[in-house]
Amino acid sequence: MQENDVKFLEDSFKKYYFEHFDLIRVPNRTSEREFGFQKFNSGMTRHISIKDDKELHLLLMQNIPSDVYCSNACYAFPNLPMNEKDWKEADLIFDIDAKDLNLECRKNHTISKCNECNEISTNSNNCSKCNSIKLEKKSLPCKNCIDASKNEVSKLSKILTEDLDVQQNNIHIYFSGNEGFHVYVYDSQFQQLGSRERSELTDYIMFNGAIPETFGMKKFKPNRSSFPDFEEKGWRGRFSQEVYGLKSKRSKIISELITNGYSSFQKTLEGISDKIGAKIDPNVTMDIHRIFRLPGSLNSKSGLTKILCNDLPKFDPYTEASFLDESSVEVMANCPIEFKLKNRKFGPYFNEKASIPTYVAVYMICKKLATIS
Repeated sequence: MQENDVKFLEDSFKKYYFEHFDLIRVPNRTSEREFGFQKFNSGMTRHISIKDDKELHLLLMQNIPSDVYCSNACYAFPNLPMNEKDWKEADLIFDIDAKDLNLECRKNHTISKCNECNEISTNSNNCSKCNSIKLEKKSLPCKNCIDASKNEVSKLSKILTEDLDVQQNNIHIYFSGNEGFHVYVYDSQFQQLGSRERSELTDYIMFNGAIPETFGMKKFKPNRSSFPDFEEKGWRGRFSQEVYGLKSKRSKIISELITNGYSSFQKTLEGISDKIGAKIDPNVTMDIHRIFRLPGSLNSKSGLTKILCNDLPKFDPYTEASFLDESSVEVMANCPIEFKLKNRKFGPYFNEKASIPTYVAVYMICKKLATIS
């Protein structure tokens, strides 16, 4: 990233942390957490111990990080190397990202930047100028991406509360600041689970490893009474709702399932897995030593804030997570598609000078689609 772009981003981020520190959520048991940060054009600094919000504010103002992180784990010695920290427990955190949902709309708002000649285009396979296949992809997520991610969050929340007995008030949902959501589970019976147990938990949530026998289907002489009822909890109950649809159809559909046979039943399970399970990133949940983007901090991929969603259905990240100011900035913009921020449309720009608000300039520079002119 060019020096003048870094300077502009650092000035914008510093102003944000000075004016909006109240949005930062300093976690409980702060002194037992590991903190870390990155600076623009620089690597990660980890294994930092912070006592309270004053120390955190000082870190932000002195270092002006591009990204700030905090561990989900609590340690006896958070500032020591990993094998000396003495792990105690960790919050359960899930990551749901639009890029993992295989959405059809993504091809309409993904931009390719050639690493050979820097040409920007909407061609996803090779550079339209030099034909290189060394492309860096940048997505400008749309409303459909956010809505699809919200749907997965809702499914996850339902599984957590109905199947795993997590209290609703212990589930906190955050917009990640870019393309998805982070779901935090606090003060639950899962705090002290290790990586292996969390892996099993993610399999359950994602509906991984489902076999016909779990739902009453056998290769030989299946028993009708072994098939799920509507009143059951967990996988079997959700199977009933998805496959039978109505209680009155249960008997008829069971007859059809038995008639169609075991292999057909397996295909039925595969077909409904996305509806029964939630699409989470299992590696994120399994990692008990991970440091996560700090709630209230800015995301260097967008300049948007990782912010708590109090009303998920109504939440609009492109208005509610945009806190940078409106002052006008001159940039050289190269963004061949239109996008929306704070209910205003911007672009397309074809390698041209543009006068745009700071929050838009930061968004575009973070996406490598503009530079300060």
